[in-house]
Amino acid sequence: MAVKPDRRKMGAQLAAELVADKWFIRIVHQLEDGTKRYGELRRNLPSVSQRMLTRTLRNIERDGLVSRKVYAVVPPKTEYALTELGQSLIEPLHGLCQWAERHFPRVQAHRLRDAGRPKGAP
Repeated sequence: MAVKPDRRKMGAQLAAELVADKWFIRIVHQLEDGTKRYGELRRNLPSVSQRMLTRTLRNIERDGLVSRKVYAVVPPKTEYALTELGQSLIEPLHGLCQWAERHFPRVQAHRLRDAGRPKGAP
């Protein structure tokens, strides 16, 4: 008899795959207001390396969340925008971010309390 996968677990794993990238939410947030050129994204996300920005954009483009338009001009011009699928992520991501803003002080307090415990202590 085949075991049915737990759909909640599947959803959690899939969601984690999407947002596990450190820059994913920040890039989606940048594109929420509309199309951005690559250089704009670089300026608005100064702590991300060029390599990581490019890699993350390629990954989320591969997943159908972002579209990329390349113009054949000198200097090169590349624009990124959220697809309809990508735009559907805005509301759930806002909810997650609002939760984090509201509850992160409590999370930090637990982390600090746990940091003082000896390893292996219950």
